Amino acid sequence: MQIEVVSARFYKGTNDYYFSPNGLELKNGDKVIVDTEKGKDLVTIVGESKLIDVSTLVEPLKNVLKKASEKEEQMAKESQQKAAGLLPEIRELVKKENLDMKIVSVESNYNFSRLIVNFVSENRVDFRDLVKKMAEKYKNRIELRQIGARDATRLQACLGVCGKQTCCSQGIKFNDHISIKMAKNQSLSLNPNSISGLCGKLLCCLAYENQYYAETLKELPKIGSFVKTPDGEGKVVYLDLIKKKVSVKFQNEQSTEIKTYDSGLIKFKREQ
Repeated sequence: MQIEVVSARFYKGTNDYYFSPNGLELKNGDKVIVDTEKGKDLVTIVGESKLIDVSTLVEPLKNVLKKASEKEEQMAKESQQKAAGLLPEIRELVKKENLDMKIVSVESNYNFSRLIVNFVSENRVDFRDLVKKMAEKYKNRIELRQIGARDATRLQACLGVCGKQTCCSQGIKFNDHISIKMAKNQSLSLNPNSISGLCGKLLCCLAYENQYYAETLKELPKIGSFVKTPDGEGKVVYLDLIKKKVSVKFQNEQSTEIKTYDSGLIKFKREQ
């Protein structure tokens, strides 16, 4: 059985969620009010109507209730600004409670009826008393959400070592699990300072060209292996993965010489 859905994204979110369009004609960029388990909220349509198999749904499908009015869009903007402005105040509350947690950001739903406080901590934190005090102070629902290092960096929209906004804060997602092997594939320095992002984890951008490097490495001999060239047999000392060239060292009793060849000019035993 197939069902009609649209994809939507929450404020500062990177994940897309399915909602029933509920008979509405929606296009990418539309702001709409949706029903969620935690109440109504405003989201942005990022995927227009399509049919999917109902068996692929992980959770029950919620409805798009209506298109957001200009007043509701402005309300959502003001609510987020108001929530962000509470950051210093909430950090001070945490300090007074002597809790081992770092508050990263404060968000709100579109009508400021719920505050979402994102924090990082190395340990589990008993924040029940803090939630009670915050609920009494702000007169709305409080949700404390423990997040990881990558999400903390994403929410702060920092600049990476490349000078651009970090991949995660731009909403760029990678299907591959980022691993040290990606850095090895690209012949990068394995110095942690060189291949780690602001979050302390491996750079997300290692995944950008990994598929190209991984496939190209399969087409070329390994460094240290012996290959046959138009000038005889030699030892591979360097691979230019972009140009697909192989540098080979020839050594005899009189001299040592290194020559570079297009990969198509050399012969070697390929691994199965």
